[in-house]
Amino acid sequence: MSDLVVLRPEGLYCPAGDFHIDPWRPVERAVITHAHSDHARAGHRHYLAASPSAHVLRARLGEIRLQTLDYGAALDIGGVRVSLHPAGHVLGSAQVRLAHRGTVWVVSGDYKAAPGFAAEDATCAPFEPVRCDAFISESTFGLPVYRWQPQARIADEINAWWAGNADAGRASILYAYSFGKAQRILAMIDARIGPVYCHGATEAVNAAYRASGVALPPTLPAGAGVAADDRRRALVLAPPAAQGSAWARRFGEAADAFASGWMQLRGARRRQGVDRGFVLSDHADWPGLERAIAASGASRVILTHGQVAVMVRHLAAQGLDAQAFATEFAGEAGSAADAGAAAPGAAAGAPGAEVAAPASPAATAA
Repeated sequence: MSDLVVLRPEGLYCPAGDFHIDPWRPVERAVITHAHSDHARAGHRHYLAASPSAHVLRARLGEIRLQTLDYGAALDIGGVRVSLHPAGHVLGSAQVRLAHRGTVWVVSGDYKAAPGFAAEDATCAPFEPVRCDAFISESTFGLPVYRWQPQARIADEINAWWAGNADAGRASILYAYSFGKAQRILAMIDARIGPVYCHGATEAVNAAYRASGVALPPTLPAGAGVAADDRRRALVLAPPAAQGSAWARRFGEAADAFASGWMQLRGARRRQGVDRGFVLSDHADWPGLERAIAASGASRVILTHGQVAVMVRHLAAQGLDAQAFATEFAGEAGSAADAGAAAPGAAAGAPGAEVAAPASPAATAA
């Protein structure tokens, strides 16, 4: 039986239904897993995505021919039954389930899978396991060293850092990707500590989240800097590309930090050149990848990007048919591109490539 999903120059392609999933070149019909720029690109003729992603997709891509599908609802495309299921990555993120002639494939897109698939992130629906024969999974953090702490613990760390800076009379600048990570942090923090200012790129996404019904605390635009009276207690959320810029310097003496899964590694924290690093990722860690793959029940697993070699060997040792596709997806690097920083080359997703942590998280990762 032919594969339901194959790799073409345009991206992942379903021959039976004649459509692509997160293609990186313009195509006739594109099924989009989520609105990060390495997965949702301009130029396609028709878009299909999960209903919760509509406001963010339109905010980022402009007027597009977009059809939305509620989670769990199904649509027939060329004889392939297509449904979208929560991926737990960011608002509107979805796994794509394809059923055709008794075979089921699932394309995960990016996802995070907390223990028990718990709903830690208040800004998006939690990951939902979907049974299938073949699972196309991301592997951004596909090394055993990557193991996330509970979100509540990270929230306590961020709040304590912010409160300590406020008591010392200085602003707290927290660099976090403008789509997904920043909104997750906003939903985590204790906004009673002080006023919250956001970079313009973050504020634009905040508006799309609020329009989608996601509750976020009040925020203020930081385009002209922080008011003098607020500066001593303010939290400022900004994309990594703003680090070291004239925009950041306008806040005067301030403590700064970076929120990313790459902060798990001391070398990455040191190279980032900030006061603090908070280990917070919207991607699955090593145990999360294991639990999501196991819950799928798939006997065949194809990894699409990130640190694939170790995970391929790990899955093969368990008797699974494991391999990789060389895609142009950038994993957490996609968020850096969203924030205006340079994204890494596609080599990071090459099959068999054992990729170390990026040399500069601000330029490459989320």
